[in-house]
Amino acid sequence: MTVSALVPDLTTSAMIDPFGRTISYLRVSVTDRCDLRCFYCMSEDMTFLPKADLLTLEELDRLCSTFIAKGVTKLRLTGGEPLVRRNLMSLVRSLSRHLKTGALHELTLTTNGSLLAKYAQELADCGVRRINVSMDTLDPEKFRAITRWGDLGKVLAGIDAAQAAGLAVKINAVALKGMNEDEIPDLMQWCHAREMALTLIEVMPMGDIGEGRIDQYVPLSLLRARLASKFTLTDLPDDTGGPARYVRIAETGGKLGFITPMTHNFCESCNRVRITCTGTIHTCLGHEDASDLRAPLRASSADTLLSQTIDRAIGLKPKGHDFIIDRRHNRPSVSRHMSVTGG
Repeated sequence: MTVSALVPDLTTSAMIDPFGRTISYLRVSVTDRCDLRCFYCMSEDMTFLPKADLLTLEELDRLCSTFIAKGVTKLRLTGGEPLVRRNLMSLVRSLSRHLKTGALHELTLTTNGSLLAKYAQELADCGVRRINVSMDTLDPEKFRAITRWGDLGKVLAGIDAAQAAGLAVKINAVALKGMNEDEIPDLMQWCHAREMALTLIEVMPMGDIGEGRIDQYVPLSLLRARLASKFTLTDLPDDTGGPARYVRIAETGGKLGFITPMTHNFCESCNRVRITCTGTIHTCLGHEDASDLRAPLRASSADTLLSQTIDRAIGLKPKGHDFIIDRRHNRPSVSRHMSVTGG
């Protein structure tokens, strides 16, 4: 399959939300499917969307290109697991044209790493310079327990292949109470020894996964305090366009990030929106807000209607999210699964 190289037929001013934040970062889910079943993300017997409901690769290309024409300079492809989407690399190759023109500053993706060994070099050849790999533990048995059937060896091989291809790798790890919280110092030192940053993430109450989040949740403020008792942490001003706040670890020289949607959010600087694999735009991860972009995308070959719909959606972006873990009813704060939203 060859992805169409359509270029939007309009140029508009920057997308600015009601609170004066310029939207320059787009995260796009290319599939809700994944080859793993991490217990904090999915139920074991997940029901995925019919493939007919997904945007085609050509439609994803046109949608992303419209956002780039409207000022998006950073584009991240997500899932589910993006690399399980058939012919995904044709989309990556097509979108890379925006890197060559300078309209897009960065094209990247978040992956679980299971298929990374196969695609790492091709990603680098397409202009991808860095990627995020989701990996919560270095213990093979824990990894299988967290992912339900994952093979840590494949992920490690993928990381090796990515670094060999010249890709910068950042590891994302969800902090899980009683599962990997005591392993964080070792994981951090392993990452830093390989010149990879590590970002810790609090469990987010999204989607019914068949069990409660209360038993999984550990506040990162607690983990940071534990680390500070053993290491020297210095706050950094680094801004990668995402919600993480970073520190430098003096003893390793590496960077450690904290994403804290539960204990503290950084919504005041949010510059991103998310699009699902069915063409729904969510301007905030922690709200049930949604606007359909698939209908205007398919209604006309011109991009005027699509652009207007995007502008209306941006105009509804809330000031901040309101994630909570509902301890009384043991239910998620947001009904949709993370795999549908796209990370």
